[in-house]
Amino acid sequence: MKEEKERIRAYIWKLLEERGVARFPKPISGRIPNFLGAEEAARKLSEQEEWKEADVIFVNPDSPQRYVRYLGLLQGKLVIMATPRLREGFLLLDPKGIPITRYSEASTIAGAFKYGKKVLEVPKIDLKVTGSVAVDREGGRVGKGHGYSDLEYGILGEIGAIDDRTPVATTVHDLQIVERVPMEPQDMPVYLIVTPSSVMRTGKFGNPKILWELITRDIEREIPMIRYLKGRISQGERRLNMGS
Repeated sequence: MKEEKERIRAYIWKLLEERGVARFPKPISGRIPNFLGAEEAARKLSEQEEWKEADVIFVNPDSPQRYVRYLGLLQGKLVIMATPRLREGFLLLDPKGIPITRYSEASTIAGAFKYGKKVLEVPKIDLKVTGSVAVDREGGRVGKGHGYSDLEYGILGEIGAIDDRTPVATTVHDLQIVERVPMEPQDMPVYLIVTPSSVMRTGKFGNPKILWELITRDIEREIPMIRYLKGRISQGERRLNMGS
């Protein structure tokens, strides 16, 4: 299954380059690829009911979703963003506390650190937006291969910020839609797929939780949120044992 995912990633990265739709930053290999039409896909997403009804949106930090973050701020939504590789938890961007002339800057990674607030606990999220390397029409998704999106999905579920009815959307180029993406238990599915030319609802929801048996010591060392949650679970177990 992992080999098939790698094959899909390599195929998409090569295809986007060959078709001339890949944009900076390059090379796109190893990244959530930026693509021509990313802004149009973001605008199409902002026209959907799931977006319109959301007061709090979670958006990944990758380049093709920068305009999604910008539109969120422009439309008065609280924007939550994961820090790269989850090393510094989450950033909360409140448009009320950011000058409107700085929304574009705040939608970048550097700007989010400048204008956002680092938080461990986040408010209830109405819509989660993720970047993808490839998706299928059944809700299967593959990222760049490091597993951080799936981890953040589990973390957000563990802290109660999302649940199994929170829609996950992605904006991708039409070429990033493939026939089938193999899915593992820890993988986050997508409910809403938006491209520059189309909108698809897969109807697929996930079960956001951390599969602790897959958490290695390296992951625990690298991601403070994992250590925080593990400590919170340990404290709860100690209190339970003391009570019994």
